[in-house]
Amino acid sequence: MEAVVFVFSLLDCCALIFLSVYFIITLSDLECDYINARSCCSKLNKWVIPELIGHTIVTVLMLVSLHWFIFLLNLPVATWNIYRDTAREGTQQGEWEREKQASRGAGSPTRGSIPGSRDHDLSRRQMLDD
Repeated sequence: MEAVVFVFSLLDCCALIFLSVYFIITLSDLECDYINARSCCSKLNKWVIPELIGHTIVTVLMLVSLHWFIFLLNLPVATWNIYRDTAREGTQQGEWEREKQASRGAGSPTRGSIPGSRDHDLSRRQMLDD
């Protein structure tokens, strides 16, 4: 049972790392004006809910299988993802909105995606060490 949980978690974390890299590439394309804000937001909004579900599944699996350290490592990120998804205003269609991208100003749009990819990488490394 434990091996199945770790294999599934490893595959899920690999998918989450892939998603984080996809977010960074898409946001860097937006930053370099290769794509417009509307197409960038529509591309990224499709993957917000699957990312949330994937990270929540890994966190719950670690809780159920009694791997406390990995659970505690994933809990803040999963909590932040759930908060970020539920705290949207009623008019917003998704996490990535054109107006939100325009209002960020001088900051890089890729800045918000890099910590997520780092957390997925740390989770994957911790699972491989166990």
